[in-house]
Amino acid sequence: NLVNCTPFFWWSEMDRARAKFETSVSKFTCLDYCVRNRIAYITFNRPQALNAITEDTPTELVAAVREANLDDAVHVIVLAGAGRAFCAGYDLKEFAQSKHAWNQTMPWDPLADFMMMNYCTQSWMSLWRSHKPVICKVQGHAVGGGSDIALCCDMIIMASDAKIGYPPARIWGCPTTFMWVYRVGAEKAKRILLTGDLITGEEACKMGLVTAAVPEDQLDAEVERWAARISSVPKNQLIMQKLVVNSAYENMGIQTTQTLATVMDGIARHSPEGIGFQERAMEVGFKQVVKERDSGAPITMMARAKMDEQQHHDATVARL
Repeated sequence: NLVNCTPFFWWSEMDRARAKFETSVSKFTCLDYCVRNRIAYITFNRPQALNAITEDTPTELVAAVREANLDDAVHVIVLAGAGRAFCAGYDLKEFAQSKHAWNQTMPWDPLADFMMMNYCTQSWMSLWRSHKPVICKVQGHAVGGGSDIALCCDMIIMASDAKIGYPPARIWGCPTTFMWVYRVGAEKAKRILLTGDLITGEEACKMGLVTAAVPEDQLDAEVERWAARISSVPKNQLIMQKLVVNSAYENMGIQTTQTLATVMDGIARHSPEGIGFQERAMEVGFKQVVKERDSGAPITMMARAKMDEQQHHDATVARL
């Protein structure tokens, strides 16, 4: 398991061979993997669902990152999404619109929730902990969990009109990797997370969140230019630079921050408002409930109305 393993370059040849075999015999269902010219390409491949995250996504991403790290021919990884978007976040049809283990009945077990969500957090962090640098290509949207994934990469290249952000910060979520604060600082992170607003690639580049933003028709060429430049550097140089930069952030307490954020994400989904959001999604569908979430209407009032309706019903039943 990559998320709790010995660093790749300390593995014995037997370890490498075993891991290579385990990865090669696995079949990816939600992503594609290939290598060309020192570059490993990991591409989310559910374009019909805007590459929304399923239960298979964390496991397959970890396996693909491990494959790239074990391949001596690979110097850099490019992470992308097929179709119109990089990743539209967690698949709300799977996780919000229907009953799911992530939405426990009350009283809920915070630690059971933490164990499930922390697996996702650590899977996305396999990109951060990959010894090979990772470039993320973003077109369309990188929202919710999709932004968590993108921000764990070393560099992000966006289309100028692409959107990135964490709308579940308005209700039903907290970014579990919490990379926003480490990439742009407290004030700009709060500007994103206290509103749930999306920003364009151009805005993200101006605030220092991403490396570059270019017109979408130039995006592929721009990503290839950066990947080719990095791939020309010896692997050991790439590994040492990334390790030192990452160590500075580890010393700031990134793991502690992510532990708290992952717990808070569970609380957000099981708060009165969070439960109301999930029940509303089951009632009207995730597209409508997301529209309501992002409309600017007071979210607490929507949840309170549902609670008042239930309390009125319970009181009526008790009188009968």
